[in-house]
Amino acid sequence: MEMGVKNFTSAKELFQRILDLKTREFDEENLIKTLDIKMLNPLVYAHIGDAYFSLFVREKLLSFGEIKVNDLHKMSAEIVSANSQKIASDYLEKFVFTDEEKEILRRGKNKKSHAKKNTTNAIYHTSTGFESVLGFLYLTQNFDRLKEICEASFWRIVEEVLAEFEC
Repeated sequence: MEMGVKNFTSAKELFQRILDLKTREFDEENLIKTLDIKMLNPLVYAHIGDAYFSLFVREKLLSFGEIKVNDLHKMSAEIVSANSQKIASDYLEKFVFTDEEKEILRRGKNKKSHAKKNTTNAIYHTSTGFESVLGFLYLTQNFDRLKEICEASFWRIVEEVLAEFEC
């Protein structure tokens, strides 16, 4: 059965589709493989990339020993913020990203979206591009490269945050 991408007009329609699929036999792991990942909207990549980077950062912070939960939250929020992601993205674009990753970054930056509070449109669009690259790598199952980019991003952001404390 062809699953394909469908535009839903309401949350109710989406939830009904999910429930309908529960009653049918289908292979959830291979469902994503039926999609043409390279043709997905970059905001879909960003949706996945945002979640992945947030989890990556939380796990990374845990690896440094026990930290109070409130401090853990503050630190992870700082590292995954749009401002920090822009710092990482600028560095990666200059020194790390492949041509394909730069193209995904560009597509994510240029996709129409609205900035959240506490940041500018330019910063928000750059962070969306960054998240798009991560989501693309995740969806194409390029996990070694994804981890490499997240590691480089984490350390670049930590260096920049520390430099700000020293000013």
